[in-house]
Amino acid sequence: MNALSQTIRIDGDEAWAAVLRRDRSYDGRFVTGVLSTGIYCRPSCAARHPARANVRFLADGAEARAAGLRPCKRCLPDDLARDERAIAEALRLLDSEQPPALEALAAAVGYAPHHFHRLFKRATGATPAGYARAVKARRAEGALAKEARVTDAIYAAGYSGPSRFYAEAGRRMGMTPSAWRKGGAGVTIRWAVALTSLGPMLVAATERGVCRLSFDEGEAELQSRFPNATLLPADDAMADLVGRAVAAVETPGRMPSLPLDVAGTAFQQAVWAALMAIPPGETRSYAQIAAAVGRPGAVRAAGSANAANNVAVLIPCHRVVRTDGSLGGYAWGTERKAALLERERPGKR
Repeated sequence: MNALSQTIRIDGDEAWAAVLRRDRSYDGRFVTGVLSTGIYCRPSCAARHPARANVRFLADGAEARAAGLRPCKRCLPDDLARDERAIAEALRLLDSEQPPALEALAAAVGYAPHHFHRLFKRATGATPAGYARAVKARRAEGALAKEARVTDAIYAAGYSGPSRFYAEAGRRMGMTPSAWRKGGAGVTIRWAVALTSLGPMLVAATERGVCRLSFDEGEAELQSRFPNATLLPADDAMADLVGRAVAAVETPGRMPSLPLDVAGTAFQQAVWAALMAIPPGETRSYAQIAAAVGRPGAVRAAGSANAANNVAVLIPCHRVVRTDGSLGGYAWGTERKAALLERERPGKR
């Protein structure tokens, strides 16, 4: 067995398929050794693909270098571990009560600000500033459940004052802080049940966007989620939104753009952003999603965030499968999950 034998725990056909589609989710799981050029690359390298006969898959850069290969100057495969460490450290800093601005954050992890901004967004689905706002809003959510007064919760969460919180909450949370704490109090939600090929589908929306998309639910289930909201039947203005939601189910590979009114913790938002970054026709494991948001040890938490998704299909939690490739669970039934994935396969979209 020579030094370039396959020693990684991944099927060669799976690895080659990941290389052909330049799948970033496989970066860090192996490197691609190219015998004809003597280099090794990330699976996602943008360079022209080599002939399959000239390729070997190795565990990491150290093994590739030991085999006499040198790193690709285009995709810089040895920088991947450094990138992951930088993202993990940035998440720790942004979780503090006084998160640093981009320039200070990038300096702390040893990157230029513009480059690190792109790197962070690619890894987490959010900008550093957006992630920091989500962390602060998460604290506010917790405080709103504990404090008797909204104003006390705002200061407890670290905001400089109510005006700042209301400005950020209006952009992110959709509902006002009081409504958030009181189960939708003061918010009007319009809803309809539409027929789809996967069964009856509930579509509910505030004036800001879709707040619930689910199957086999109706007004009673919606009321239990928003017990203090005013529920009204869909009007003519909502007809287009319902139509596009149906289209998302029938042709999930061509997802229409729909406004959303959803909120979650900073971690949940990062997971949801990672789900929305999965291209149609591809899947990710829970472990890959946890790694994508910079928390590789939080596999169960990633699964919980996946399950907390309130807008089926629009945030495509159906694209997450078990590590062994099996479907795993799905709130609306594995048959629907399988059907959605089948509709997204190349040639079906």
